[in-house]
Amino acid sequence: MFTGIIEEIGSVKNVTAQGEGKRFQISASKVLEDLKIDQSVAVNGVCLTVVKITEDSFFADAVWETLVKSTLQQLKNGSTVNLERALRLSDRLGGHLVQGHVDGVGTVDQLNFGKNGSLLDITIPQSLSAYAISKGSIAIDGVSLTIAEKKENRLKIAVIPHTYSNTIFKYNKIGDRVNIEVDFFAKYIEQFLSKSSKNKITPDWLKQQGF
Repeated sequence: MFTGIIEEIGSVKNVTAQGEGKRFQISASKVLEDLKIDQSVAVNGVCLTVVKITEDSFFADAVWETLVKSTLQQLKNGSTVNLERALRLSDRLGGHLVQGHVDGVGTVDQLNFGKNGSLLDITIPQSLSAYAISKGSIAIDGVSLTIAEKKENRLKIAVIPHTYSNTIFKYNKIGDRVNIEVDFFAKYIEQFLSKSSKNKITPDWLKQQGF
């Protein structure tokens, strides 16, 4: 589990094939502090398990299913990535709960940068639109953000200067693909309501349950 508060920007040092998957070597500094093998690091919002650590980098594997569902498949030597270590029980929750399980890939449609903040217009898959609401939370490339405005599957995201300066948003261009993770509470609610609908809740049923 993660908070969506990026700890640092890392750089992909090497990419090697691992069967149908890939192994990434990522240069970092802050996230290496107290990092151990088998622990998790979110790389552009994707939860990966650390398999090896050196003085200035860590190695993590991504299976084929993860690659095709995220933007990790397009990473190459020199690519910059958002990094965050897994949340500890003693940590403060600065953003919102992020699982590191990417739901799909969106596209940057428009960028407006200013001294007081930036606006990103992003199109997300239509299948995720129901889980995105105005003023709700969403993780984009692992960053916890608030949806300022929503029109169908197009989102307008406000990014404060600090977040812009300390994430890979400052490198984004129109047309870039970004990892999307919607608020998992919304997914649980949708699943619950879907099951409730199938169970055909009626006034008589509610009375039988003591309501």
